Amino acid sequence: MKALFFITFAVYGLSVALEFTGTAFKKDKLLRAAWISFLAAFALHTVFFVARGVAAKRLPLSNQFEFATAFAWGVALFAIVVCTRAKADWLKVAAMPAALLIMTYAALQPMEIRDLMPALRSAWFGVHIGSAVLAYASFVLAGCIGARYLRFARRPEPDKKALEQMDYMSYRMVSFGFLFLTVVILSGAIWAEQAWSSFWSWDPKEVWALITWIIYAVYLHLRLRGKHTGVKMAWFLVIAVFVVFFTFAGVNTLMHGMHTYG
Repeated sequence: MKALFFITFAVYGLSVALEFTGTAFKKDKLLRAAWISFLAAFALHTVFFVARGVAAKRLPLSNQFEFATAFAWGVALFAIVVCTRAKADWLKVAAMPAALLIMTYAALQPMEIRDLMPALRSAWFGVHIGSAVLAYASFVLAGCIGARYLRFARRPEPDKKALEQMDYMSYRMVSFGFLFLTVVILSGAIWAEQAWSSFWSWDPKEVWALITWIIYAVYLHLRLRGKHTGVKMAWFLVIAVFVVFFTFAGVNTLMHGMHTYG
């Protein structure tokens, strides 16, 4: 299974290398090869994810390695859907490295399959952690779109239609992620009450999940008012991604709490 993971990781790396080279030298054949490689990596990733679940006899989401692997899979899935349905080829050069970056983090984590801790043996396990995967992946993709917006906006004669598409797509991704992060917080509160007899304990993971929720609530508030779009909102999304990554990895690394095992 480790071999399958590292083969998947290598194919993701190949796709990113081909994408950067094709973009730099404007070679369509390399860009097509990069996309085919990325799709192949995603297929291998899916096989690994399913195989891991079968071997563990549970959803493979119980530790940092498994969550990071699922997180990268979610980013790749959303990138494929958006690029295919919206024909947003401009997103590939940002989204593909994002998936590879998260896979790199996963590769540095312990990969052993372990039994679930008693606190994780709950019907809320899949809902809570699965929703977190979807929320974080949506926010990362929104950040990738924001980064591409900033790159396009710097051109002497930017394509206004493309910029409008990016602004709208980033808003849709944040809306989707915000919905699932709300599910994360609510399901986590119910689960915490069942496991620890307290809906909220100010655990570092809980606090930073709430901070992340507030940050994206502010984005949606500003966006829905209609007065804040474009470059300012793109910068907002790029900066917000760092908060997402800190909530995902920084809290587990630098802080200790009831979610340290997660």
